[in-house]
This record gives sequence, C-alpha cells and structure tokens, in this order.
Amino acid sequence: MRTRLLPLLIVLMAGVLLALGFPLAVSFAAGQQQRVVVDRIDDTVRFAALAQFVTASEGAEPERRSMLQDQLNRYYSTYGIHVGVFLRDGKSLMARAPGNWVVPAEGQGREAFREALTGRRSQDPPQVWPWDRDGRLVVASPVVRDGDVVAVVLTDSPTDQLRERVLRGWLLIAAGESAAMLLAVAAAFRLTGWVLRPVRVLDAATHDIATGRLNSRVAAAGGPPELRRLARSFNEMADNVEGVLEQQRAFVADASHQLRNPLAALLLRIELLALELPEGNEEIASVRTEGRRLAQVLDDLLDLALAEHASAPLELTDIGALAAERIASWRPVAEDKGVRLTGTGGAVTAWADPIALSSALDAVIDNAVKFTPGGAEVTVAVASRGESSTVVVTDEGPGLTEDELARVGDRFWRSNRHQNVKGSGLGLSISRALLSAGGGTIGYAHHEPQGLEVTLTVPRTPPAPTA
Repeated sequence: MRTRLLPLLIVLMAGVLLALGFPLAVSFAAGQQQRVVVDRIDDTVRFAALAQFVTASEGAEPERRSMLQDQLNRYYSTYGIHVGVFLRDGKSLMARAPGNWVVPAEGQGREAFREALTGRRSQDPPQVWPWDRDGRLVVASPVVRDGDVVAVVLTDSPTDQLRERVLRGWLLIAAGESAAMLLAVAAAFRLTGWVLRPVRVLDAATHDIATGRLNSRVAAAGGPPELRRLARSFNEMADNVEGVLEQQRAFVADASHQLRNPLAALLLRIELLALELPEGNEEIASVRTEGRRLAQVLDDLLDLALAEHASAPLELTDIGALAAERIASWRPVAEDKGVRLTGTGGAVTAWADPIALSSALDAVIDNAVKFTPGGAEVTVAVASRGESSTVVVTDEGPGLTEDELARVGDRFWRSNRHQNVKGSGLGLSISRALLSAGGGTIGYAHHEPQGLEVTLTVPRTPPAPTA
C-alpha cells in the first residue's frame, strides 16, 4: 500500500513545489531586469538633462557638446554600454560612444527611438532570459526644449551580467526546491509510515486469526483516529468471534462426551440382544457396525474439539526421525494390503508438537494407504525449504478432481466416489487443526500421473514469545 500511496504524495508535493518555483523564478528574473532598466532610465534622464543644457545656449554649444561627449566616453569605457544623443532624424547627433554607433535601422532600438520622439520614455524592453545570448536592453528618453523633442538619448546595454545573475538565482531556487523536495519525501515517508503502521498491524492480526491464532489483538495506540477506532472495532469483533467459536467447541466437546455414555449402553444392549438371536444374524451385524461407526464419529468429534481448543507445546523436533517412526508403524498395515510404503529424506529439524505432528501424519498416511490399490506405492518425503520443513505424502490412488481438492479437509466431507470406504470424514480436519495450533499448514495437490499429494508444512524458526 505504501508503494501506491507514497508516489501519489510525492507527485502532489512536487507539483506544489513546481507551481511555486516557476512563478518565483520568473519573478526573480523580472526583478533583476527591472533593476537594470531603472538604472538605464536614470542614466538616460541624466544624459537628456545634459543634452538639454547643450542646446540651451547657441554660443557655448561646442564646448558643452565636448563636455557631453566626454561624459558619454567615460560612461562607455566604464560600463560598456552604447550611448548616444541623436537628433530627430536619427542620423545627426550631438555625441555618441563608441564613435561608430548609430541608431539601428530596425528592431528594438528603432522602436525605442520612435517612442522617444513622441515625447515619452520608451517602454520597458522584453524580458531577457539566461539562454538569450544575443539579448540587449535598449532604453530611450526624449530631450525636450520649449515643449518640443529636439533629440533622443539612446542606450543599448549588454545582458551578460544580468543573465549570469538570473542564472545564479535560478540555481539557488532549484537548490532550495530540491532541499524542500527531499524534506517533503522524508515527511511523506514518516506520514505514510504513521498512517500505514496500524494497517500493517491490523493485517498481521487478521492473518493470525485466519490461521487459527484467535487470541491475536491490535493495540489501538497509534495512527489516525479513524484507524484507532477501526482497531477497537476489530478487537471487539475478534472477541465476539472467539467467544462464538469457543461456545461451538464447547458444545461439540460436551455433546460428544455426553453421547458416548448412552451410545456405550446401547451397544452393550445390542450385544446382549445378539446373544438371544441366531448366530450370523445380518440385522444385528448391521446395527453393530453402524453403532461402532457412530462411536468413531463421536471420538473424532471430541478429538477435533480438543485439537482446535488446545495450544501446541512446540519444541525442536527431528522431523525425519518422527516420519521414519510413523512409516515403520504403518508398514505392516500397508503390506497386508499389498501397498509399498517407503520414505526418503534425512535428518530435518523444525519447531513442532511431536504428538500433534505424529497424529497428523497418522491421519494422512492412513488416508493414503486406504485409497491406494494393491501393488501401488505410497511415498513419504521429508525436506527443508527455507524457513519451513515439509513432509510430502504421495499415493497412486484415484486422486481427486479440482472441485474435490477445494473441499478436501472440510468437516464430514467425503468424496461421492468413496462413500463405501470406512471413515468419518474428520481425519484430515483433525490434522489441519493439529498443525494450525503450532503454526503449520496442510495442502493438497494432484500427483502425476495419478493420485494425491499431501504436504504438511511446519516452521523451522522458533515461535515468537507472547506478551
């Protein structure tokens, strides 16, 4: 979930920073250029006043023109800015620096000259950007005498220094934006961690409950208020579910226990009744068989209730040795049926309840031998896979269909093709309950070319201590 939420937050924050950064960069460039333009305006106004002073007296005009030319030369040599005082025709002039500079025939300089002839200062020049290597700043001011424009002061400034200042400012802005972005990413990590931490805890608790650890709860101490309320609601739901399941287990256990005594008495009376009837009576034999089957179902129900209720005392167990022991115990039964029962694998350890694992193995091996025809083989393979150890029991029986694989292990479920085979339909359910109590699992799959493959998985890592 973080991989989906974090990019969204980063994109939003990047958009905000860019939305702020671009106007800031444009404003900075405009401010730098405006400062230069204001300086040029002041310069042109000053030179316009000098030019007006030159034209104020006919007799002293040559001396004053020489003074004006001297001012323009020093200005050009100091700042490198082209400057000139041109008469209305644009060709005649009072002074200029450098000496070969003329009013441009077209472009920005010509437009500024024409605007100054109307008696007002030229408009601000277009914005110069750092990549405009040929950009110039042209400013013109009129020289007014007796209400008439008699000349125009024109300045043409290079923009190298301006572009460098703008570029440095943009680099500072970009560095600030990058630092802000890094801070925003770090804040997004913290924010998503704060928001998603309760979700991860809730997900882990849900998984624990789904795998049978019904005592798992969520500490509603962190995260947004909505998630804290969700955690409290989850704990209430888990308490109710655990209570309902506890009542169900108690009912199954009590019902199984209470029914065993009347059933035992009933079977005893059937045996007494059989003494009064002829030997080999089919009805008595049928009643006796059904009574024993009912007793087996009650015993299995009681075992299932106990398996689901009890917590498994886990210990480091040699799975290979335990599997070899169970194979040796079931081999005589398999040989009586003509089935070869073999085992593979060496010493493999895992954390498990030896009694519970032995019972689960008995149920799975019994099921495999029961449905494997004579002359076929049942194999028990022990192996370790990463953080878990497995016991894989494969047979060469008729196997199960896809729909049957989805239901195998359910309580009282038996395949319609095997209803005539002895059993209560609870053995694999008991095995699953026994393994789940210790953090293990049981899975079913097809075995090629035919048969069923049952995989018992138990963890190799020690159980986490409970608070």
